[in-house]
Amino acid sequence: MAWNEPGGGNKDPWGGNSGNQGPPDLDEIVRKLQERASGLLGGKGSGGNSGGGPDLSKRSIGIIVSVLLIGWLATGIYIVAPAERGVVTRFGAYIKMTDPGPHWRIPWPIDAVEIVNVDEIKSFSHKALMLTKDENIVDVELTVQSKIQDAANFLYQDQAPMKTLRDATETVVRKTIGGEELDFILTEGRSEVSAMIRGRVQNLMDIYKTGLEVTSVNMQPAKPPEQVKEAFDDAIKAREDKERLENKAEAYANEILPQARGEAARTIADAKAYRDRVIAEAQGETSRFTAVLGEYQKAPIVTRERIYLETMEEVLGESNKVLLDIPSGNSLMYLPLDQLMKKKPSQPPRTSMLDAADTASDVTPKSTARSRDTLRERRSR
Repeated sequence: MAWNEPGGGNKDPWGGNSGNQGPPDLDEIVRKLQERASGLLGGKGSGGNSGGGPDLSKRSIGIIVSVLLIGWLATGIYIVAPAERGVVTRFGAYIKMTDPGPHWRIPWPIDAVEIVNVDEIKSFSHKALMLTKDENIVDVELTVQSKIQDAANFLYQDQAPMKTLRDATETVVRKTIGGEELDFILTEGRSEVSAMIRGRVQNLMDIYKTGLEVTSVNMQPAKPPEQVKEAFDDAIKAREDKERLENKAEAYANEILPQARGEAARTIADAKAYRDRVIAEAQGETSRFTAVLGEYQKAPIVTRERIYLETMEEVLGESNKVLLDIPSGNSLMYLPLDQLMKKKPSQPPRTSMLDAADTASDVTPKSTARSRDTLRERRSR
């Protein structure tokens, strides 16, 4: 039976005692609710100061709201480590990228931040049998290392950046190996092929905007298939023997050529010195002959006699015979032949023709006549 129906006892469910049949008082209901809330928050109940109830309730609610607001704003503080970058989004859309250090964003659900490690090196290996330009099969194995270059592109531009990197690597490796010959790949072209693969893979990563940077591509020594491995080993050994012999020959050439060049230079220098000496002697003889000729033209008899005597002195000075030209001399003559045979008389120094020319130039007409008389006396004997 309802409380306001006849016989219901006229009991008010809000605690009021309504003697009449009118509607309940709304102000009374609000006042009772405030008193109960104040009692739960530590305020006074209805038995206390009823006048201060509404003021205490509003103040408590304000404090609670302020604390909750401060706590909510504090959740927007985040710290980015030195090896990391922070990617901030607002309602799911990219806003900015933050550097290492403390930062603040509008808390969830407005802004969100995702921390990405940009210094972490990730690597994977790729191995496959491939066809070369000269239609040979080669077994290629390489390791690709990469790191995050652009965190925003890494998170939002490509759905699976690492898978894209693997697929691009396989494509580039097949294209690069297919454009080179087998001998070049197996020998000196390994480092060049690795550099080509790295550059082409990085170009694809930039086109796809994966945010990845290919740091290195390490290519292991390429190997031929197992079925023809022995033949390739023999070919490689023959190539190594060829290089060894070429290096040995080059070392021998480097040792011999400097010696040959030195001997050639020494021979050329000796030839030049001999040429200069012969030319100088010839020029000296010519000068002396010209000088003697001039003196001979001035005093021909004296000059001719001087030349004759010098020549005979030079010719007979090396002989061990004794010539006597004294028909009127004493028959008893002592000659120390033993001394002459043991020791030859020292040859007087040869007077040069130039000295003879100088002597002849100093002869006066008086001395010339005296020399002629001496020559006649020798001939008469």
